[in-house]
Amino acid sequence: MAVYTSDLAGFLPDQTLNGMIEKTKTAGTIPALSAADPMKFGNVAVVTFDDDPAAEFVEEGGAKSSEDIKPARAVAAPHKAVVTYRTSDEFMWANEDYQLGILDKFSEKASRALGRALDLGAYFRINPKTGATISSWTNYLNATTLRTEVDSAGPELELEETVGLLVNSGVAPTGVALTGGYAWSFSTERYADGRKKFPELGLGIDVTSLGGLRASVSSTVQGKARDGDTTDNNVRAIVGDFNGGIRWGVQKQIPFQVIPYGDPDNTGRDLKGHNEVALRMEIVYAWYVFIDRFAVIENAAA
Repeated sequence: MAVYTSDLAGFLPDQTLNGMIEKTKTAGTIPALSAADPMKFGNVAVVTFDDDPAAEFVEEGGAKSSEDIKPARAVAAPHKAVVTYRTSDEFMWANEDYQLGILDKFSEKASRALGRALDLGAYFRINPKTGATISSWTNYLNATTLRTEVDSAGPELELEETVGLLVNSGVAPTGVALTGGYAWSFSTERYADGRKKFPELGLGIDVTSLGGLRASVSSTVQGKARDGDTTDNNVRAIVGDFNGGIRWGVQKQIPFQVIPYGDPDNTGRDLKGHNEVALRMEIVYAWYVFIDRFAVIENAAA
């Protein structure tokens, strides 16, 4: 029996949908380095304390003084990400095995795209589909003023210098997100006798730890919406406090849809008129980045 029929814009079975959402949450570097917060839909207030209080010794019968430190408030705003894919409406007539095969492949591609969208939005305020900057978004990681340039010193010293920028400003970094090329440069670092400095990195393809920091590798770090595109914003690594420096979560998991009518992706092509259906997956993220808790390693400006 087919999963979908011609008169139904339906939903995936729960086990398939759950798998898609899980892939989405684990596709980018942010979920690999930072745990998600449970969030309700809408703007979420994030309460912070910029300064640490000091304890006070009070002698017996002595008076206690007040602390002038006040909590601050930031807002994690919701941002919806959407993936739409058109296919022949023969999909609606096919048997269950064929339909699920199409849906599995779409879930893999869509989940990857949605996971990458979180990185691109929170790091660079980029719309992944167009590559354009969303100027109305004022909170994004790459606005940090803590920056190190790639030079002849090599990646090990560049990372050390960048961590120093954070430590000297009172931040304890917990993670690093790297481009594939920059991770590879660490994996090929050698001593004078030819021994690898970081043999545990293998070829730098699937790095999970570097210099005591959690690590994750993705081309999103240099602003690529898809692997293989030519975008390069010259960022090579992002170092920072991924535990407390970024607050993010999935606010809404919108059920997967098969849309048989209309022009849902504004292409100018009516679905029914061109014997097509549209597959759509949406997710609503929310995040807030404390940009002074991150530093960037980048190529020198040309």
